This record gives sequence, C-alpha cells and structure tokens, in this order.
Amino acid sequence: MNIRFLLSLILGLLSFFSYSQDFTITGRLVDQEQKTPLEAATVVLETLKDSTMITYTITDRNGEFKLNSKVNLNQANLFVTFVGYQSYEQRIDLSKNRTQNLGDIALEFQVESLGDVVVKGRAAPVVIKQDTLEFNAASFKTNPDATLEDLLKELPGAEVDADGSIRINGKPVSNILVNGKPFFSDDPTIATRNLTKELINKIQVVDTKTESEEFTGEAGDSENKTINITIDEDKNKGLFGRVAAGGGTDDRFEYAGIGNYFDNDLRFSLLGSGNNINSPGFSFGEIEKMFGNASYISISSNGGFNVGGRSFGMGDGIVNSRNAGMNFANDFGEKIETSADYFYSGANRFEETERVRENILPQNRFISASSSRSDVETDNHTANLRFQTKIDSTFLVEVLPSFEYSEGFNQSSGSSLTRNASGDLVNESSYDNSNDRQSRNFGNRLTATKRYGNKGGFIRLNGNLQLDETQSADFTDSETEVYGDDPNTILRNQFTDGDNNNNSITTNLTWRIPLIAKKLFIESEYEFVNQNRTNTQLVYDFDGNTQSYDQLVEIQSTDFESTNRSHKPQLGLTYNSKKIRASVRAAYVNRKLTGEDLLTDINGNRVRDIDFENDFDALEASSYINFNISQKFSFWTSYNLRNDAPDVRQLSPYLDVSDPINTLQGNPDLKPTNSHRFSFGANNYDWESRTGFYTYAGVTLTNDQIVNRTTVDDNFVRQTTFTNVDGAYDAYASMSYNKKMKIDTLKTLTVETRIFGNIERFVNFFNEDQYASITKRIGPSLGLRFTWANWFELRPEYAIEFNRTDFNRDFFDGQRFTQHNARLRTTTFFPEWLTWENDIRYIYNPNVGAGFQGNAVFWNSSLAYSFINDKALVTFKVYDLLDQNTNARRNATQSYIEDVQSTVLQQYFMLSFSYKFNTLGKKGEVSENGWWD
Repeated sequence: MNIRFLLSLILGLLSFFSYSQDFTITGRLVDQEQKTPLEAATVVLETLKDSTMITYTITDRNGEFKLNSKVNLNQANLFVTFVGYQSYEQRIDLSKNRTQNLGDIALEFQVESLGDVVVKGRAAPVVIKQDTLEFNAASFKTNPDATLEDLLKELPGAEVDADGSIRINGKPVSNILVNGKPFFSDDPTIATRNLTKELINKIQVVDTKTESEEFTGEAGDSENKTINITIDEDKNKGLFGRVAAGGGTDDRFEYAGIGNYFDNDLRFSLLGSGNNINSPGFSFGEIEKMFGNASYISISSNGGFNVGGRSFGMGDGIVNSRNAGMNFANDFGEKIETSADYFYSGANRFEETERVRENILPQNRFISASSSRSDVETDNHTANLRFQTKIDSTFLVEVLPSFEYSEGFNQSSGSSLTRNASGDLVNESSYDNSNDRQSRNFGNRLTATKRYGNKGGFIRLNGNLQLDETQSADFTDSETEVYGDDPNTILRNQFTDGDNNNNSITTNLTWRIPLIAKKLFIESEYEFVNQNRTNTQLVYDFDGNTQSYDQLVEIQSTDFESTNRSHKPQLGLTYNSKKIRASVRAAYVNRKLTGEDLLTDINGNRVRDIDFENDFDALEASSYINFNISQKFSFWTSYNLRNDAPDVRQLSPYLDVSDPINTLQGNPDLKPTNSHRFSFGANNYDWESRTGFYTYAGVTLTNDQIVNRTTVDDNFVRQTTFTNVDGAYDAYASMSYNKKMKIDTLKTLTVETRIFGNIERFVNFFNEDQYASITKRIGPSLGLRFTWANWFELRPEYAIEFNRTDFNRDFFDGQRFTQHNARLRTTTFFPEWLTWENDIRYIYNPNVGAGFQGNAVFWNSSLAYSFINDKALVTFKVYDLLDQNTNARRNATQSYIEDVQSTVLQQYFMLSFSYKFNTLGKKGEVSENGWWD
C-alpha cells in the first residue's frame, strides 16, 4: 500500500458530500399535568424513510435538550421517549429553517406502564432508568457480521481497547452477564468476541455489584461497571456458535470453536482453541482480532495477556497455546440458580534473551552481559461453581467453590559475565537448570444474607476458605568464577525439594442498621483472619560416589512456618441517594505474626534457633464520596489506610543460593507495611456534543515499606535480604478528552486525547548507605478516528513518553529516556463483502544501546471475504509485512539501566476460514432450518 496514495484518497473523500448543512433544534420537555421538567428523557432525530437515527441527546435537569448535527435532508422526524410517559413524535421541516426552538413539549403520563417497562412505543436508542444506562442494540448501525465488541465501539461513551478491555464513560467494565447470568465467569472477552449483534436486544450498564449487594439494594462499586446483555425472548432457544481454522508459512496455525445452547433459563457453552501465533485464540478470523497481541509488540515485552486471572499467550517468546472450556447455567424453579464453568489452558513457550545491564554503584560501575534460553511447558485447570438459593424473599444463601490445578516444567540455561568500569573481568557464570512444579488451590466462599424490615437493614455472614499447595523439584547445575584479590570457583550440582502451603480462613459478620429508610445506615462489622504459611526447601548436594542427591545442605535448607492472625472490628456510616453516595469507616486491627524454623539435623536437633512472636496494633480507615451532579457529570474522592503483613518468603531465613553471585535471605524481624492512599476523579459525558472528559489522580504514602537490602563486594557478588523503610510515595494523574463530531449523515470524526503523569519515590540501600530516587514519567497521546458510513475508517495515533530519574546522593547519576510511538490503522468495507485492514506502527526508542534495534516499522495487513449471507469468512493476513518486528527496550531502576532484546514472533502469511451457525428461534421452539440456515 502506498501511504501517500492512501492519504490523498482520504483527503479527497473528506471533501466529498460537502453540501451537508448544520442544524440546531432545541426545546424543553415537561410533565403535561404538573409542568415540571423531565430529566434524562431521550430525544431522537431520525429519517422519515426508514427511521434511521441521525442524532440524539438526553434532557438535562431543566428538561432542556439541544440537537446539533449536519444532514443533507429537508425533513426529519423527532421522536421522544421517557419511562412512564407516552412517546411523542413531530415532523421537522429543515428546508427553510436550520435553527428551530420547539418550546415546551408536554408528555402525557402513561397509565399503562408497569415499573420501568414502557408498554407502548418503540424503543429509544438510549434510556436512563435510575442507576441503569440502557442501549437499544438495533439503534446503532454496524457491519452485518458485527460482534458485541463491534457494537460496543459504536455506543456513545464506550471505549474498547485492542486487548478487549472496555470503559463506559471512562470507567472500566469488570463483568459481563448474559440475561443476568455469568458467561464463562470472569472472562468478558469470550462474550464480547463471540456473541453477535443479531442476538442482542439491550445492553444495560450498571455499577458492579455482588449478588448479595443486589439482594439488599446496596450501592455497587461506582468505579467499575457491569454490562448485562439481554437476548430477545424470541431468540432464546437453540444453538449458535462459530468454528475457525487457519494455516500459514513457517508452520503457523490456529483453530477455534465455540458452541452455545440456549433453552430459556438453561444455557450450555463449549469452546476450544489452539495456535502458535501468541494469540488468545477466540478471534475466529475477524480482522484486527486475528493479530492477537500485535498491539503489544515493541511497546512491552509481553507476548500475551491476562484476563480475570487466566493467562493467554503465556508471556514472551514464541508460544504454542491450547485452550478448552465449558460453561453451564440454569434455574431450578424460582428459588435456585446455578452456574458452573471449567477452563483448561496450556502452552509451550520458547525464548532466547540478550541483556546488557549497567549497574550503578557509588564506588564503581559494573557492566553485565548475559544470554539465556528457556523452554517452558504449562498446563492449568480451573473449575468454578455458583449455587444460589432464596430460602424466602428475605433470606439469600450463596455458595461459590473453586478449584485450580496447574503443573509446569521449565528448562533454562544461560551465561553471564561482569566487568568493572576499567574493563576488568570480575566474575562470570553459566548454568543449566530445570524446574518441575505442581500447585493445587481450593477455595470456597459462603455468603448468607438476611434482610429485615423495609428500610434497608440486613445481617450478612461471609466465610472464605482458601487452601493452596505448591510442590516443586529444582535441579541446579552451575559454575561460577569470581576473580579479583580473592578468586573463587563455585560449583553447584544440587536438587531442591520444595513444598509451600498457604492455608487461610476468613470470617466476616456485617450488621447494617437503617437510620433513615434506604438512605442512611450504620454498619458494624467484625472480621477474623487466620493464615498459616509454610515454606519447606530441602537442598541436597550431588554425591558422585552414589550418583544421587543425598547430602542435605543444612545452611541452604529451611522448614519455616509462620502465622498471621488478625481481629478487626469496624464501624462505618453509609449514605445513599440519587445524587450522593458516601461512606466513612474506621477499624482497629490486632495482628499477631509468629514464625519458627522447624528444620532439624540428623540427630533431631533444630538447625536454627528462630522462634518469634510479634503483636502489632494498627488503625485502618476508609472514606468515599461520589457526587452525581447530573446525568452528565460525576465526581468522587476516597481515602484508605491499609496495614499489610510481610510475605512468608520475606520472613523466612532460608538462604537461596541458586544464583551464587546473588544470594537471597529473608528477615524474621520485618514489620507490617502501612499505606495512606488518597484519590479523586471526575467524569463528564455531554450527550448533546458527544464529548467526554475524564480525569483521576491519587497519591500513596507508605511507611515501613519492605525493600531489598543488598551488599555488594568488589567482585560484584551480592547478598540480599529485606528491611523496612519510610518515605516512599507514588503519585499519579491522568486526563482524557474524547469528542465525536458528525460531519454529515455519512461521515464522523472522533478525537481522543490523553495525558498521564506519574512520580514515584523509592527508598533503598547500597551496602550501609540509604538513598532515595525519584522517577517521573509523563506521556501525552492523540488519536483520531474518521469513519465514512460503511465504506472505510482511518485511525492515526501518536504517543510520546518522557522518563526522568534523579537521586538524592551524588554517587548516582540521573537518567533521561524518551520513547515515541506512532500508529495508523485503515479499514475499507467496500464492496460490503470485502474488508481490507492495515495496522502500521512506528516505534522510535533512541535510548537503547549499541547492538539493539532502536526503531522499527511494524505492519500487519489482512483481506477478508464474506459469503453465504455473511456466515462464512475467508481471511488472508500478513503479520509483520516489513519483517522488522523487535521488542528491544530499555529498562531503568534505582540501581541499574539495561537494554533487553528477546525472541519475538516473526513474519508469516496465513489463510483462515470461519463459519458461524445459528438456530436460535422463538422461545420454546427451534428454527426449522437447522444449523446451516
């Protein structure tokens, strides 16, 4: 593709249809009887020919509305809806007057309405029902083969990132439901990338709530949203799904399939996928989604991603992944609801890494160069069950058991050498290690909620049991040469038998007492936590005589056990109204940390005399207030004081010498960490101008932060332990502005701008010297999205990030880094059965060292042909068209700067085919045409 030709074509198309003219229509909606203004009513302007939406808005608190857009029509239809009122229609003549004030429009109360359901009148594109924002799927135009993700991109205030994460009016979506029930538990992308628009009736957006919070009428988490997809009852019985497969050059492949069976309240789904292109595997050949993790290339080292705790892509390198899963949901009568899901994910990963690190120390500089290779195989199984029963209308019980089993094998090898500032070799090493690991995790959460009275009071009991076990077998074969005044050769051929357990039980009792019915409450709470953790590492040297690992190395072994037991009474005040939600809570934490090393020698005597018991009393507090100033604007602020105990590995005195030139040992005298977190945010979405403004900021101040304390000798041999420090903080802020402008009835332009900043203060040690570093980052970005009906889309983006690190000690030099990222995405949709997409990235990173690639152009391109009534899709794609993919990057911390480059996915060509089937029909009956209709 010729870039200049494409830009010239775009400019020419922009000048086309220039005869569309601006118009402005204003008015005010009032109640017919009381003449009071009606806030949050939907006002739509649509074409007379087919009722296609031209533009719409929402009335403000005064009932006023304003419609602004461009159109080349002389007449249009005004359509008004409001919950509980009869709809209103009026023909608007635009031929003579492009600016009109319609004055007061009186709506008549709808006697036949029931609750929030309007009995009469067609659906409006957007309806606001108290705390629910509802979109009518049919009102938003998309391609015929559109998925839920494609539809979300068309909704006002909705943003969908390349990895599938969603924000509604600047707030993240944490959960997606289908007909009010989970769809593959906590993985939203399975729903967004596999449910098609034709199935969807409504998209409802609400604050995220647990089932218990929904039952008691509590306010949800206003900073996280849940999307509920409602499927029309006429399409709630039958089968639907997709299958796909593809093959390409360099032995690249992918396959995926998902099938769903709906039978009214019963739902059953199966899926499976696999590929060796570092992709999650659920894209089924759609254009951009087929590139998997292309959006991460050269920006981060991550070759995969994680959704809801499930890993896809499995990290850097080349990944051959496989996934399978099932989901089940059903209601047994009116009182019992159940759902269950099982998910398997596995992968084989290969990676080679080259690393050059400058270690910054007061008396010297050390340059380390290393190369490594790893081959990793992982298999992970998870299962979740949800059982919910309503004993009666006031008593809800939930049981949520979960189980996870994983096993993995890692074979790694590598070598490194280190020189001082004069170029003298101070140490070098090589290793060939292997690790075999199995883990089992079982959890069970029980919640019982009892409501009383009619003012919002309740009593809730929560119990949470967690049993985690990890067993490992590590083999280490290494050779280390230390030079200098006291040369030394360290040879290790060892086996480590590891067994780690983390068992905990948490109980929580909450009693909410209403002071003002359904608005103001006192909440008293008591929480008890008992956590028992063991860390057993038995290290054995290889015996050449017996050819076995049978010589226990006591100094490197440990059998450490610790407990963290806490009691936390808490008292709070909560206020909820339509405009304001607020809470303030204070808690007293009585925590006891105990630990002992139970390792004994062959005579049964304890190897170490470590036995400690420390009591810590602390205060915890939190406050939160959210102002919903209007349907457009909200503001929130919060404060949290937390107290966190050290991890068992940080407490354990176990001496880890797997890396002989960098040993690690815990510190039993560590104290818990206290942190103060202040944050605030504001969100504004103007329905009239399609303009969104979002900002948030916060700061965390930390006392008794746990940090590494490292001593380094002249040969760069390091010994690390842990200690507590004060004075660390982390401050951040972000601001974004989005505006969607309608050029005319066919063309729209969306502007997306963002700037973020971050400043962090770290406190650390070099030998006995304590020092602090301050790292500052700031990054502005600009993105444009030009769309011309269903013909083509153009999306240029640019981002730059500035990094600066300063130290409070003269023996460290400050550092400066800058990275540039530019991106251009183009999509053409004509003819309608052919889609061509290009994704071009340019990355410029001038700070990487010699031998590392500092800039690259990364270009993906695909061509998709749709046929059989848009049910079949053939796609030809090219990954890394220019063969320049790289993940060279520079990392900087308080004590080193390093350049890293590792294995990445290289250029390939692939041809794929996907087919979707659908027999969904009226509720209670199946389509007669079968799968291949």
